[in-house]
Amino acid sequence: MPVGAFVVSLDFELYWGMRDRRTLEHYGRNILGVRQALPRMLDAFDAHGVRATFATVGLLFFENKQGLLRGLPVEQPSYAHAALSPYHGHIDGIGANEAADPYHFGASLIRLIQRHPAHEIAGHTFSHYYCLEQGQTEAQFAADLEAARNAALTFGIELKSFVFPRNQYNQRYLAICKAHGIMSFRGNERSWLYRARNRDQESRFRRALRLLDTWIDLTGPNTHARPAAHDEAPFDIPSSRFLRPYSRRFAWLDGMKLRRITRAMTHAARHGEVFHLWWHPHNFGRDLERNMAFLHRILAHFDRLRMEHGMESLTMGELAQRAQGNGR
Repeated sequence: MPVGAFVVSLDFELYWGMRDRRTLEHYGRNILGVRQALPRMLDAFDAHGVRATFATVGLLFFENKQGLLRGLPVEQPSYAHAALSPYHGHIDGIGANEAADPYHFGASLIRLIQRHPAHEIAGHTFSHYYCLEQGQTEAQFAADLEAARNAALTFGIELKSFVFPRNQYNQRYLAICKAHGIMSFRGNERSWLYRARNRDQESRFRRALRLLDTWIDLTGPNTHARPAAHDEAPFDIPSSRFLRPYSRRFAWLDGMKLRRITRAMTHAARHGEVFHLWWHPHNFGRDLERNMAFLHRILAHFDRLRMEHGMESLTMGELAQRAQGNGR
């Protein structure tokens, strides 16, 4: 039986993932906080031997606005909800470079990740592209992915893994991902609560149940078998659990949140399965000390599982390589 695997992925998008949800005035502190949180997370990962995958929006790879504008895709998404697109009124207002606009440029942060070579930088589309929203097309997605690939190559990075923004997993787009060199992607949990939907299809009821699932086991451990050579690439490495950040309102439930995560990790270790934890760097942008303390408790549990069961930490790309090379 294979040993269990601990997979960590982070959706790295700064303000590009906030469109139509949160204003910069409301959420800007979280975005700026990434610049303190990211070094702390990288040091914690290295201290515990954890290899993370940073799914990075292509728009973050630029030094300045001029370069960003030159790197735009040849086709842009024609969403029915025009506000979802950064190309309609949003991109014109960004600053000249990272010093002037730390909310939209992230080249220095990408270089910081590169200085920790255990980790993988993966794709998160170029524009935080929504693959299930009405109006966009396969051709537009392909153009977006090509722009993301080209932006990453300027940093010497070849994108091999992929995360769908807002978890809008679209089966039809996997062939396009493969054509652009993607060999693994983060699928959704198998429960109906996490089934991919667009903005109009989502409901408050499902959101409420997903929130409750943070503390109370509604959907099981959500661990999964490792991808194998007979599976079709790109390999699905599904999510197991979103690491919700500290909340003063729900702090009294943090013990239950931790048990929900660690019990699933233990299940994966004992059964030779994959536990896949994910969050955004900006989730740690506020209450950094509390969030880091909680993360250290998770990583300490991984240390125990590695000693007791041989559990290993792998990036999404490494899991795909294992599947290609020798099966499970």
